[in-house]
Amino acid sequence: MVHPTLTVRGFQVFKGFLSPAAQSALVDDLREVIRVAPLFSPQTPYGKPMTVRMTSAGRYGWYSDRTGYRYAPRHPSGVAWPAIPDRVLKIWADVAGSARAPDCCLLNFYAPEARMGMHQDKDEADFSHPVVSVSLGDDGLFRVGNTERGGKTESLWLQSGDVVVMGGAARLTYHGIDRIKPGSSTLLAKPGRINLTLRVVD
Repeated sequence: MVHPTLTVRGFQVFKGFLSPAAQSALVDDLREVIRVAPLFSPQTPYGKPMTVRMTSAGRYGWYSDRTGYRYAPRHPSGVAWPAIPDRVLKIWADVAGSARAPDCCLLNFYAPEARMGMHQDKDEADFSHPVVSVSLGDDGLFRVGNTERGGKTESLWLQSGDVVVMGGAARLTYHGIDRIKPGSSTLLAKPGRINLTLRVVD
């Protein structure tokens, strides 16, 4: 069993979980995902475009527009989401502690100016399964809050190859990315950060 390097408010953080070679191989897999299901910029229900571009792999993909946040069976272009790469599924098997395999891998790309506001992952049917997050590319300042909005928060920098497991009592804790540090990694051809989140949707 793999043990986390540290724990922040119940979030298990596996620092340096992926070697540089494993990160590069994973990026190659993700390029194929993006080729089949290109990155897009969803709108929030409030009509503003998100600064993060995204796509998905698996049975479901995450989607947002003026009608709300939801999981969808197809990419906005109409194509089915590609399969979750085997290397990604292996990460889940190593750290999630769940008998179920994920049926959604959400891929978020953070350009240098992108951020993700504080939010809960609460669109899934069963919160007993964790959400597993994989960081690739430039460092991201990850902020962890509480199960209700407001209150004190804690922050830590996530580096390329780090893996975070959000489960148990921390499953519905608010969290977000305040900013990234462009140029802190040479993994990607251009400045930016890729974040994968693996979820059991049904």
